[in-house]
Amino acid sequence: MIKISVVFDNCVVDNRLTGGWGFACLLETPASTVLFDTGGDNSILLNNMSKLRIKPKQVDAVVLSHIDGDHTGGLANFLEINNTATICLLRSFPDSFKEMVKSSGAKTEEIYANRQLLPGIYTTGELGNEIKEQSLVLETGTGLVIITGCAHPGIVEITKTVKAAFPGKDIRLVMGGFHLKAASDARNMSIISSLKQMGVAKAAPSHCSGDKTRRLFKEHYGSNYIESGAGKIIELS
Repeated sequence: MIKISVVFDNCVVDNRLTGGWGFACLLETPASTVLFDTGGDNSILLNNMSKLRIKPKQVDAVVLSHIDGDHTGGLANFLEINNTATICLLRSFPDSFKEMVKSSGAKTEEIYANRQLLPGIYTTGELGNEIKEQSLVLETGTGLVIITGCAHPGIVEITKTVKAAFPGKDIRLVMGGFHLKAASDARNMSIISSLKQMGVAKAAPSHCSGDKTRRLFKEHYGSNYIESGAGKIIELS
């Protein structure tokens, strides 16, 4: 069983949790536990994890999608509790940020190309031009799950990259920030159409996706739309 728990998001589905601008989710597989992004606020991240009975010390690795503070802001306090987790950050991150992580005693891995990080968990590698970003790919028994931080390189482009890296694999779910808050209906519909053409079975946009985008995805994905946000737990076989 694989479990994905959204622990930080400005969208909230569990009223016990506090919302805040940013994104973070926890992946629990039989082999490892990974925190993807750390949200934008130290206290919110740790309090939400506590309410979901998640112990920071159980995390084996932290993967940071990109440098923006709403995805890295919770890292410093996390490292005060757990500095044995490997921090997987992009090679393009500023040296000052890398030194901050190293000064905590944590080990870092600099990501550039797509590769396996842990059993069943892969990175797309560094994508995009102006804002470099990596997304995660989770291998399940019924297909791939793509998890994005903000999808600055474009959610369609990220999905195309994953399909090229995993030929013949079905995409079970795409979730996370889709960076479409200001997108027009026409652009949203073009993206929904492209994802469906690529065989994306389910969608769970949150964070920077925007209310309009979430509404349109819900309308066109129907029962295959997943309402996501802080407190959402998805279990996969």
